[in-house]
Amino acid sequence: MVNENYFKKKKITVVGLGKSGLAAAGLLHTLNAEVWVSEKDDNPYIREAARQLPADIRLELGRHSQDFIKGRDLIVTSPGVEKSALPLAWAEEEGIRVISEIEVASILCPAQIIAITGTNGKTTVTTLIGGVLKEAEKNVFVAGNIGQPFCASVDNIKEGDFVSLEVSSFQLERISCFKPRISVILNFSCDHLDRYSNMDQYLEAKARIFINQDKDNWLVLNEGDSAVRQLARRAKCRIAYFNEKLNPNLNLAAVIAVSKILEIKPQIYFRVFAKFRGLPHRLEKVAEFKRRLFINDSKATNVDSAIFALKSIDRPVILIAGGKDKGADFEKISQLIRRKVKALILIGEAAAKMRSVFDGTLSLETRTSLKEALQLAFRKSSPGDCILFSPMCSSFDMFRNYEERGNEFIRCVRQELIS
Repeated sequence: MVNENYFKKKKITVVGLGKSGLAAAGLLHTLNAEVWVSEKDDNPYIREAARQLPADIRLELGRHSQDFIKGRDLIVTSPGVEKSALPLAWAEEEGIRVISEIEVASILCPAQIIAITGTNGKTTVTTLIGGVLKEAEKNVFVAGNIGQPFCASVDNIKEGDFVSLEVSSFQLERISCFKPRISVILNFSCDHLDRYSNMDQYLEAKARIFINQDKDNWLVLNEGDSAVRQLARRAKCRIAYFNEKLNPNLNLAAVIAVSKILEIKPQIYFRVFAKFRGLPHRLEKVAEFKRRLFINDSKATNVDSAIFALKSIDRPVILIAGGKDKGADFEKISQLIRRKVKALILIGEAAAKMRSVFDGTLSLETRTSLKEALQLAFRKSSPGDCILFSPMCSSFDMFRNYEERGNEFIRCVRQELIS
């Protein structure tokens, strides 16, 4: 690490005890900061995380109190904590600096950071860039929103290493010095309108990825996405583009653009592409049973991801969807659903809103659990059909995250239907 004394003896409160908060608190404690943690929830998952903290970290669960903010030198916020949350408002009233977990790690990181954001495709591109660097015999860490917090990796990172870092708009809201060598913006479409007042706010959060970059850095943009392409005029760094003309798979095109900047030979990245078999919970084939194909697409947390999934399937579809609404425009997918979906089964908080959009256009029913939805989907299906779980919504109404939700779908397929 570099700048190891930066946080020494500072009074720091970490707000939020998810993966990012837990990693940040543990790292700051090893750097001899006085660490407190404030978490508004109190449930078995949070208590399990709390047990992993060093005993001398002061902790409050089930609430936020001003005592945990006043007099602190720094507040570190987890990405799930909204900008309007009380602890952050109190910090601003007190003039206390608030930064994100990725900002903490970037201050300490001696490696070259390749940061990837966008509405869709982040995890795939982050994984592939990590794979290409590894294939090129570079020491690379894959971290960020992909599941491994940046703070959990940084103490092992050395000068000359690389970090392939997935960053969300939430993580970028509270950066100040974060400066990747290469930033990538894959695309931009409607999402997270439960967090942002409008699409402009959401785009501004994404655009923060390059605010500190200069002439020695690169910004890689999707030339075919007008909102993304227009960001080039605001950048002070060098620009590289990728587009469908060079490669119809835009995720691969983005990886190629980054590889060219890093002077990695084509045979290396083509080898990685040939070996890549996709990601868990993204168009993941679970089973084929009684001539029905079961696909887990739990990572499809917005409408555009579900559109991609439906367009990728050449069978009649029984679609299971729903979850926590993020302000999505479900009308955007309605015509495609009419063409490709035989029956739609809804779950979760968004079911009523989705029913108002899709009702009367196809067979539609609502169920209270994923297990019941899957059982009904199987009864409605015929040989040759695909039963697709592509929620179009976040998981937080019924599950901790999309991984837990996808794993429940897989369990139900294998244990409730096939066994």
